[in-house]
Amino acid sequence: MPAPYDVTRDQLAQLLEDEPVYRVRQVWDSLHTRVQRPDEMTELPSALRASLEAALPSALREVSRRTADRGQTTKWLWALHDEARVETVLMHYTDRVTVCVSTQAGCAMACQFCATGQAGFQRHLTEGEIVEQVAVAIRQARPRRLSNVVFMGMGEPLANYDRVWGAVVRLNGEMGLSARHLTLSTVGMVPGIRRLASETLPVNLAVSLHAANDALRDELVPINRRYPLADLAGACAAYVAASGRRLSIEWALIDGVNDRGSDAAELAAFARPLGAHVNLIPLNPTPGYPVVGSPADQVRRFRGQLTALGVNATIRVTRGAEIDAACGQLAATGGSEAVPGALRLLPGARGG
Repeated sequence: MPAPYDVTRDQLAQLLEDEPVYRVRQVWDSLHTRVQRPDEMTELPSALRASLEAALPSALREVSRRTADRGQTTKWLWALHDEARVETVLMHYTDRVTVCVSTQAGCAMACQFCATGQAGFQRHLTEGEIVEQVAVAIRQARPRRLSNVVFMGMGEPLANYDRVWGAVVRLNGEMGLSARHLTLSTVGMVPGIRRLASETLPVNLAVSLHAANDALRDELVPINRRYPLADLAGACAAYVAASGRRLSIEWALIDGVNDRGSDAAELAAFARPLGAHVNLIPLNPTPGYPVVGSPADQVRRFRGQLTALGVNATIRVTRGAEIDAACGQLAATGGSEAVPGALRLLPGARGG
């Protein structure tokens, strides 16, 4: 059986072929505009609500839900239809509400310091599995409005390009989220960045760089061996020129590895020609990478060095580290605070 957000409008029309034509619009709008479950679609007859719930079961079965930051951060662990597991993180800030969604179960990029990369790759998520994470977050955020979606959870979004872009289009066109508040993250998939440059929606791009010389980046981010820094810079320049959006560079500061003055100089040389903004992230701990993040004073020093070199840089405030919900920590291992039963919802730091 299809999940609700993997169904196209035409497929929904086929499912409702014995109903009045206007029911298609009612159900489609209820799913996307009002973000309702079938049992909440009170404008429908009760029998139809029941049949829709049976025909379009949720793609996400809640395994656990954990909170941090005095309830301002929520992380879900989901089981999918094949028991693959992914995580979603919802973050409340004073000026925005952001959800960080997963695009793959696991990840094939094998970045040393990332818990998801340490776990290996299982499969791509479908468009509907991605969109449903956002729908859950919209419901959970109420009465506040979900404003930002960052594709920075488990997986490499541009390695699952077609499904991710389908989700972007649906979030923008059907659910009303501004393209300027949608951010795709990549470790440097050059073909995907070039495809992104050809799209008409001006979404944001964040590149997880972490090293600005090929020798070190080959070690930290293995995809660099296929797409070295010169190729990455060219693709990023094409994206900036085509989209008119400012590029973001993510840099996880690792003590004694990429937080030296020479690293700041190399990063500045990469970022300045692109007009990029640098997001500095003190490395979050993961079981498979024993090296520690840079201490706070070194993080501030590194930012000062970048500023002196003409680069705009900010330090990300870490959210959810105590529940393994911070950058690089998502591993779909859940936690001790399991919530009994499935949520049955229809559709897991500065996050956007």
